[in-house]
Amino acid sequence: MTDGQRASYVHRALALFAGWGEREALVGGGRRLSYADVRAEVCALAGTLRRHGVRPGAAVLVALGNPVEGPLVQLALHLLGCRTMWVAPVTSRREVADFARLARPDAFLYDARDPAGLGPELAAALPGVPVFCLGPGGAGPDLTAATASGDRPDGPDELPGEVPAPESFLQTSGTTGTPKLVHHRESFYAQILTLAADFRAAGFPLLRHLSHSPMWLASGQITTLFNLFTGGVLFLRDGWDPARFVDTVQRERINSTFVTPPMLYEVLDHPALDGADFSAMFMFNVGAGPAAPARLRQAIARFGPVLRIVYGLSEAVVITALPGLTDDPEHPERLRSCGRPYGDVRVEIRAEDGTVLPPGVDGEVWVHTELRFAGYHGEPELTADTLVDGWVRTRDIGHLDADGYLYLVDRLQDRILTRQRSWPIYSRPIEDVLAGHPQVRAAAVIGVPDEVAGEVPYAFVVPAPGATVTGAELIDLVTTALSDTWAPEAVEFVDRLPLNRSAKVDKRALRARYAAANPHAAIGSPA
Repeated sequence: MTDGQRASYVHRALALFAGWGEREALVGGGRRLSYADVRAEVCALAGTLRRHGVRPGAAVLVALGNPVEGPLVQLALHLLGCRTMWVAPVTSRREVADFARLARPDAFLYDARDPAGLGPELAAALPGVPVFCLGPGGAGPDLTAATASGDRPDGPDELPGEVPAPESFLQTSGTTGTPKLVHHRESFYAQILTLAADFRAAGFPLLRHLSHSPMWLASGQITTLFNLFTGGVLFLRDGWDPARFVDTVQRERINSTFVTPPMLYEVLDHPALDGADFSAMFMFNVGAGPAAPARLRQAIARFGPVLRIVYGLSEAVVITALPGLTDDPEHPERLRSCGRPYGDVRVEIRAEDGTVLPPGVDGEVWVHTELRFAGYHGEPELTADTLVDGWVRTRDIGHLDADGYLYLVDRLQDRILTRQRSWPIYSRPIEDVLAGHPQVRAAAVIGVPDEVAGEVPYAFVVPAPGATVTGAELIDLVTTALSDTWAPEAVEFVDRLPLNRSAKVDKRALRARYAAANPHAAIGSPA
């Protein structure tokens, strides 16, 4: 370090990488990089960006999928003390101008190799803003050419000058409406380093983690950096294919991964799984949405006690975890749980007036953790409403049991509000009952308007191949298991459930589908 240069979390990470040398670190896009390669390329990228005028404290908008260069770009920009602003390259066209106005970046970086990405359109919406690309043929200098040239400084000390603390602004998944930019300070990354050090000290095996989580998601940031900071091998995949997933797990002896429930169901239902070797698996993480207990039982039977349910948000990345999942006959209800608080996390269930509720009573989930966000970029009122005295309002509804296990029942905006009862009903219990039928692969429930009841449940169901079950039979199943209040008004069979850009079930799209088919129904806004 030079006298005027502050040590950030990146300097600590690069010191770790130097010690791990030729150990394999990153695999993706046809490349296999050692930790020495990663360290050198991070420094090369930082030096190139600096020579092109990117200065400490600059806000750099980044639109990348999940290429092998993603973590290198993040570390290089943070080494320069920049603020990275990550946006999904598949952001809808109607959001491009909004994001450009919200971010107001000093520079823009995108992947010119991605023909489906909206990088050129974002660049066009940012007149006068310098543009950088990964790959040739883009609107700015090709940074991959710079890293391949061999013109690289020896290390981070070759990048002199005092720099501010790095920060990131990460796009949310869009589950609750238009995605937002969630602000995380350097303390967020320092905490990931601490968690990684604790993991190494605990003697766990080195991870060989297969990741489909891009860096524009908070889950992608923590997944990527945690695995690099523990000294394991990170396999990055851009795009999802269940057959390729199964093949990679076998061929690369993958022992850790993360999938959403819809992705898990596709793996369980794919013929490539028959006879596939998953014996190396140590930690099969499932999260980003509720998984049906019936499908979890299938996964436990196929993979063994390696499943780990995780729950988190862009605003509080890791909230609870339930490792070593088993179908415990003494606690069958725990297949519906997302586990107990992880690390320093505290969880409270609160009523609308802020009163803390006792175990077993549903309310809004509030969490307190050092891994919480610092606010929403450009939205102070929303920040004040979400981040209260260090606590994050999740907008999720659930309850704790007497042993501290958390059970989620719905998103706050997905409650089904009826006039027939003095309490709302929720989609999750209905979905679990439907998915428990042997001829059902997946189910999603929304609330739709009803002149008498106010709102009633409406179910979208993906049937198994050759299924003969009828909608009436499934409605009867819910009525028997729950009550007629919870019974769907109708069941619509679909080939598949729509997923948003984070591979979660897209209920906004389901509401739009219902509204299009029922134009006279006054269905509420899918915000």
